[in-house]
Amino acid sequence: MRTILYILQKEFIQIFRDKAMLPIILVVPVLQLLVLSYTATFEIKNTRLIICDQDGSSESRELLAKFSGSDFFQIEGFASRYEEGVEWLKQGRAEQLLMIKSGFSEDLHREGTGKLLLVTDAINGSAAALMNAYALSIINQYNNELIQEKFPGKILAEAVSISPSYWYNPDLNYKTFMVPGILVLLVTIIGMFLSGMNVVKEKELGTIEQINVTPIKKYQFVVGKLLPFWIIALFELAFGLIVARLVFQIPVVGSVGLLFGVASLYLLVVLGFGLLVSTMTDTMQQAMFISWFFMVVFILMSGLFTPVESMPDWAQWINTLNPIAYFIQINRMIMLKGSGFSDFSGLFYSLVAYAILTLSLAVWRYRKTV
Repeated sequence: MRTILYILQKEFIQIFRDKAMLPIILVVPVLQLLVLSYTATFEIKNTRLIICDQDGSSESRELLAKFSGSDFFQIEGFASRYEEGVEWLKQGRAEQLLMIKSGFSEDLHREGTGKLLLVTDAINGSAAALMNAYALSIINQYNNELIQEKFPGKILAEAVSISPSYWYNPDLNYKTFMVPGILVLLVTIIGMFLSGMNVVKEKELGTIEQINVTPIKKYQFVVGKLLPFWIIALFELAFGLIVARLVFQIPVVGSVGLLFGVASLYLLVVLGFGLLVSTMTDTMQQAMFISWFFMVVFILMSGLFTPVESMPDWAQWINTLNPIAYFIQINRMIMLKGSGFSDFSGLFYSLVAYAILTLSLAVWRYRKTV
């Protein structure tokens, strides 16, 4: 135990003496949490809308007022012709074109119906579907008000009244969904990247041979190398939870102790993976690229941005090897739902098996190569 404490002292001194590593540990994760929580979102706001109002009636102006008063739309300009509005879409200056043809008001009063043309830039299919749904919602609302005000004889009673209730995220705030996942990335970066480059740094400096000839046992060396980053990552998680509470008003509904217990296990998986990478590489550049390769794949398939259930069956099968997906799911369950251990015990035991496997492979590989 005394030997491990000396190794820990040495590691912490090296960490805080390295001016390049301190920003990575202290600044980068916080910036990542603040920036990504605001920018990594699928919410569609301020959709750029071009208007082609050839009618110019009071009815068309009332409809346009509803679009201009919505937070989801931003009127970029007015076109006199349909072709001019299409050019705005082609040039990327707008995402939607709303055209009100001449005679719209006259058709409403004479025939009781009016036609609109809504054109949406659908290069991004999911965004186009949302923009279209927002626009149709405003048009339908205007249509119902128009019927009630000007055509009272056509009012239809609602057969079913629906009052939606949203659990766990009642305000439908996308940041509430994103922040717990980004917290997982925060501790993953600390664990995987820094532990992956730590042993390699000893190789590059040539100090690994000096360590190997000392009477330090292998388990003491491994614990001494990994434990500092385990402690730092837990500290970063605690700081991230404070930022989530103060900045984004996202409390931990479940047990904080349970959350840190699962995080402690998850970090063993990440640290073991980083140690395994470090034993397979000879330079910090190699370690960084290998770690980054797996990080990108794990993040994109983790369910952080898109639901895992929407992936193909083969991708969901591969995702069973993704530890980030396990912890993101558990973290969201604890923070947002207040779930207990029994609710995610299967995921927890999967992480236990993963931790045993990665640490065993890392220690075995270190013995074979050094």
